Amino acid sequence: MKKLPLLLSIGIAGLLSLAASHRSTNQPEGFLTGTPEIKSINALAFGPDGILFIGDSKSAAVFAIDTKDAALVEKPTEVDIKNFDQQVAALLGTTVQNITIQDIAVNPRSKKVYCAVQHSDGTPVLLKIEGNKIEAVALKDIRYSTLTLNNVPSEEAKDKRGQSVRVAAISDIGYADGKVMVSGLSNQEFSATFRSIPFPFTNQQDQASLEIYHAAHGKYETQAPIKTFTTAEINGKKYLVASYTCTPLVLFPLDELKPGTHVKGRTVAEMGSGNSPLDIVTMKKGNESFLFMANSNRPVFKVKYQSIAAYQGALTSPVEENSATAGVDFVSLPVTNVIQLDKLDDTRMILLQRRTNGNLDLWTSNDRFL
Repeated sequence: MKKLPLLLSIGIAGLLSLAASHRSTNQPEGFLTGTPEIKSINALAFGPDGILFIGDSKSAAVFAIDTKDAALVEKPTEVDIKNFDQQVAALLGTTVQNITIQDIAVNPRSKKVYCAVQHSDGTPVLLKIEGNKIEAVALKDIRYSTLTLNNVPSEEAKDKRGQSVRVAAISDIGYADGKVMVSGLSNQEFSATFRSIPFPFTNQQDQASLEIYHAAHGKYETQAPIKTFTTAEINGKKYLVASYTCTPLVLFPLDELKPGTHVKGRTVAEMGSGNSPLDIVTMKKGNESFLFMANSNRPVFKVKYQSIAAYQGALTSPVEENSATAGVDFVSLPVTNVIQLDKLDDTRMILLQRRTNGNLDLWTSNDRFL
């Protein structure tokens, strides 16, 4: 493996070294200045004023990072980067075989794209993209705040396949209405978990266990984590809209996800077995809203929220045919192999897509998908 460029290696080293932290003036409540001990970056989400939330399953913690990137941009520069993985690898002084792109998140104020990358040597890296420019984000001597999650799986815990359970302590992360939302697994009997964490952080982290009917599996489940989620208002009520592996779409009323509760979601669609959802966003055009979902083994799905609102039932019986669908209708878009996506504005998305020629490109959509 090649050595990392000097300036970048200094920034990355800050991720793994715990520097002395101290309080400074004029900072958000609970923020410190120092070097956060981030061990992995599993998920990214933006909060207010350029605050970036980093979900770190290995540390079982959520970090709030002040990116100092809060200037409002109305007309962002479109992103169109060919061979994105190759460019990232070159920046890190390595090859594409040694990096894994974990997540992307668009800063809703500056419209810059942030990207989490895991190096094969265990080093997590945070990048920032504007237009066609990729640069490393230094995580040394920055303003940050941390909350350690409770009731997480132990580092030694394994599933039936012998794989680490701890890696799913944080499966996705989001922010809405002053709260950081975290899906994943706990060490409790019903391990599928949703956490609602007030921000700025305190010691409070409301935790609810989840249950769904998984039509492709023909049973109720409490052990599988949400893979990806968004929030939406449907018929005047706010919901967590979540998807799981194999691919049920489930609604949870946000006001029912209270501390210590066990909440049964309403499965409104089965979108096909043999597939895992990768990312999910809510978009809008005029008065109509849409859900878009990237998938491991399917094209990008589009669902009209009007269709979800009109569907009053729930799936409670098996979908026995392999890869068959049921419930709310959806459209498979002519866009395949999308690995990550996030919302740029109401009508455009940033997509990381493996093209038919094998290239991994990061690009900006237009409103034609709406």
